[in-house]
Amino acid sequence: MIPENKEYKKYTYADYLVWPDEERWELINGEAWDMSPAPKSSHQRVCREILGNMWIYLKDKPCEVFPAPFDVRLVKDSQANEQDIYTTVQPDLSVVCNKDKIDEKGCLGAPDLIVEVLSPSTALKDESQKLKLYEEYGVREYWIVNPEAEYIMIYKLTGPEFNKPDYYKGDDIIKSDVLTGFHIGLNDIFRK
Repeated sequence: MIPENKEYKKYTYADYLVWPDEERWELINGEAWDMSPAPKSSHQRVCREILGNMWIYLKDKPCEVFPAPFDVRLVKDSQANEQDIYTTVQPDLSVVCNKDKIDEKGCLGAPDLIVEVLSPSTALKDESQKLKLYEEYGVREYWIVNPEAEYIMIYKLTGPEFNKPDYYKGDDIIKSDVLTGFHIGLNDIFRK
């Protein structure tokens, strides 16, 4: 059954698996979220720049970076079955350092670092619901990238909660705590 008009029903990953491949959906606590329309070219450029730099940096290192569409099934119990998984998201970029979390379906458990590039249709969800979700499931670093205003906020998990975000703009250079030694300038990310 495909969710129509986001009708309320608590969906599971088992439901999600039978929806048509040409449609992109996310599940957040059992609620279906349509991932269309496709992102703007500015969104895709920013994703490409960050992905390219991370991919080069991570070559021959234990962590891997995965671009969307890549299913991240957020669970507290790694033994959960498909009927017990109520949250499946497709972050723009996911960095996973624990190889045991990676399977043929994507990632089972929280990635170490997630990047979401804001789009008009997803910005509110990325800045509120996903922020809380990623905090709850233990994502160590969460980047929110605004391609229109050209800034990046990075939330870092310390204990059970994210710290106040670090805010990057202009000529700033980002240094990741999760990817020790990785750095990227905003001028590179937002180049036209």
